[in-house]
Amino acid sequence: MMRWIYWLGWMSFGSAFRTIFGMRIIGEENLITEGPVLVASNHQSFLDPPLIGNLYKTEMVFLARKSLFKGPATWVYPQWNAIPVDQDRPDMASLKTIIRKLKEGHRVLVFPEGARTLDGSLGEAAPGIGLIAAKSGAPIQPVRISGARDALPRGSGRIRFARITVTIGKPIHLTPEELKAASSKQGYDELAKRIMASIGEL
Repeated sequence: MMRWIYWLGWMSFGSAFRTIFGMRIIGEENLITEGPVLVASNHQSFLDPPLIGNLYKTEMVFLARKSLFKGPATWVYPQWNAIPVDQDRPDMASLKTIIRKLKEGHRVLVFPEGARTLDGSLGEAAPGIGLIAAKSGAPIQPVRISGARDALPRGSGRIRFARITVTIGKPIHLTPEELKAASSKQGYDELAKRIMASIGEL
């Protein structure tokens, strides 16, 4: 079920993605629709969070820069399940909130790269995604977005017409042995690289 304010955003963005950008979804059969899921996607545009959110018919949790929580957004973003995060210095409080949400059974979207791409290429993953995956034990859903940067590039406030494609990869289920091996700073980093590599393969 969706609360009305979430549903309103979901419907509005979904209609725009389908009519303006001709959104195409590849690998929809790989989508985990029940239980906790750590959705890991590349980051191309401000369009990415609602784009990923539209893949599901129930609510999910997002991360958003603290600097965006201003004016009306101070009320709207929390209604859309956005968790404020310091992009330059992610703190443990934010990471613990994400892990708690996953353990409570929520679906959470994380961009391993942290920032939006400048040239369309994939960046390196921050170890935080590895820590979240290891501590939560949730299945990981790799997703790759194409075309969103053309539609709304970083630094631009003007929407452009571009075909957007979302490719959904097969989920990663970490074994107890893999979770145990990832319980260190080096383990978090290696797991983050593995997640980013799975996105790159899509």
